[in-house]
Amino acid sequence: MTETTENQRLRVDIFSDIACPWCFIGKRRFESGVEASGLGEDIDVYWHAYQLDPSLPEHYEGSEHDYLAKAKGMAPEQVSAMMEHVTAQAAGEGLNYDFANLVVANSFTALRVLEHAKQHSLGNEMKEALLSAHFEKGLDTGDTQTLLKLAAQVGLDAEQLAADLEEGRYTDEVNADIAQAKQIGVTGVPFFILDGKYGISGAQPSEVFANALTQVHAEVNAAQ
Repeated sequence: MTETTENQRLRVDIFSDIACPWCFIGKRRFESGVEASGLGEDIDVYWHAYQLDPSLPEHYEGSEHDYLAKAKGMAPEQVSAMMEHVTAQAAGEGLNYDFANLVVANSFTALRVLEHAKQHSLGNEMKEALLSAHFEKGLDTGDTQTLLKLAAQVGLDAEQLAADLEEGRYTDEVNADIAQAKQIGVTGVPFFILDGKYGISGAQPSEVFANALTQVHAEVNAAQ
């Protein structure tokens, strides 16, 4: 009688910014890939902070259209076309982007809130809430009170979080994630690392994630 062994779990690290439109699309496609692979119970996801634009002020006076035109040096009509393309891609994943009402804000405080949520086993729920707030609901993700309300909605203790933010907690963890991304050569997000060694860059189609997860999971278990 042969002894059965449990499957080794597959670790997936995801570097992402809550102010990155492709990160929300990538999250959905990754989730679809996990579902298609049938490995949902064998995968552990770890979210890591990344900032596309650390220089953004806490509150930016202007629209997302204005910001992108200035930041990327693109013509207004190019920005409009890019937004239409991203909105269509998001819609294909069941997401309802609203760039007209998006509030441009520095994401650092939101990333600290996400770190708090991760430490209370609600990282994925908080990540989803932050991305939806920013891209679908037109909420100010740079505003602490808004962030506290979102945190409470996913089941976190808003009073404790407020005290932690006031004390400057989670700043080091966010900076450590950003430094780690730089160290391993991440220049754009979302960026996925499977089993600590296989990188997938960008919001790839769900089949790409499903195939990669299946292959790496099999490799991990063959090596045990």
